[in-house]
Amino acid sequence: MQVAEKAYNELIDLFARGSSPRDIVQFRPSPIAQEQARYLLALHKTGQLTADQAAELERLGELEHLMQLVKARARIDAEGTS
Repeated sequence: MQVAEKAYNELIDLFARGSSPRDIVQFRPSPIAQEQARYLLALHKTGQLTADQAAELERLGELEHLMQLVKARARIDAEGTS
């Protein structure tokens, strides 16, 4: 399984558990996903990405963007309940 798929599954699990806004704000990708993203970004900077790696980096970027939006909404919800 590609790391991007694993990262998506981590998010699905987070939401499926009915996580609180605080849990969502505190969520961090697994160390494996973080390391893979750093690795792919380094390859991108040097122009050495393969097409498959570029696609995986794109998916990880989309996932990061989605999480930023979800966390922003969760922060608003958390502030409303405190």
